[in-house]
Amino acid sequence: MKIESATFIASAVDLEACPPSSMPEFAFVGRSNVGKSSLINLLTNTKQLAKTSGTPGKTKLINLFRINNSWTLVDLPGYGYAKLSKKQQGEFNLHVSEYLNVRENLKHIFLLIDSQLEPLDGDLAFAEWLQQCELPYSIIFTKTDRSSDTAVKNHASQFLEACDEWGLQPTKVFYCSAKTKRGRAPIVQWIDGQLPKKKKDKKSPTINVGWMKKR
Repeated sequence: MKIESATFIASAVDLEACPPSSMPEFAFVGRSNVGKSSLINLLTNTKQLAKTSGTPGKTKLINLFRINNSWTLVDLPGYGYAKLSKKQQGEFNLHVSEYLNVRENLKHIFLLIDSQLEPLDGDLAFAEWLQQCELPYSIIFTKTDRSSDTAVKNHASQFLEACDEWGLQPTKVFYCSAKTKRGRAPIVQWIDGQLPKKKKDKKSPTINVGWMKKR
């Protein structure tokens, strides 16, 4: 799939504020500062579609982007480091969980994991929650350019082993780097495979009238 257009649709504080849509939606979520905005810009071949920031917890709204006028990329608020009060965190988590559980056209969820870190209980707990809710999800290990291949492999293996111990079974596992563009093609191609196939225009059948000439 070639990304030909990526357009901002809306920012919503909760599910009710999300504009109605029949297009398939693919949501991206992860711990704050996991590199989600950089990944979104990489996938869409843009520089500033999603605003990157060195400040954890910058994204606090549900951001929706229309891709190729055929599917929607959803940037969900990060979790873990947002500077919010306990009350705000409760509302924050409620809005995200409501979107993930209720949005009818949500097709798949990509859970981003920082490949620089050893497995974190918060990430595993979120994956466990997704599975308990019977929500389809895949894992994307981010920032693979910031560590050696050996370190990335070790951290990824540790996380996936922990997933097995927790009884977690993600649909797919991807590795990416916004800097080197590693992993872009596999992710985009996989999303393309989940989209409804476009119906080919049917040509009018050619009528053979040879039998008429023989009469």
